[in-house]
Amino acid sequence: MVLFSAPGCGACRAWKRLLPQALADIADAFHEVDVSEATGLARYYGIFHLPTIYLYRDGKFHAELQSETRHDCIQQSASRLLAEPAQDEP
Repeated sequence: MVLFSAPGCGACRAWKRLLPQALADIADAFHEVDVSEATGLARYYGIFHLPTIYLYRDGKFHAELQSETRHDCIQQSASRLLAEPAQDEP
């Protein structure tokens, strides 16, 4: 799981607190990219809104996680997305 965020983003902080618990049984690794520091990476991936959460499995991009900021919704959405075939990276 990769969380694209920025220090001044309140929604990013909420997701950052919630994701490790919500995805504990689903994701092995959690990575955060500070787009204020990694502007080239944000441009490469076309990050236009924060937070943006990408799901990878075995090094392959699966999907962007879009969900309500609730533990159960995150788990259900992530499980469903990771069960589908990998997609092309954005």
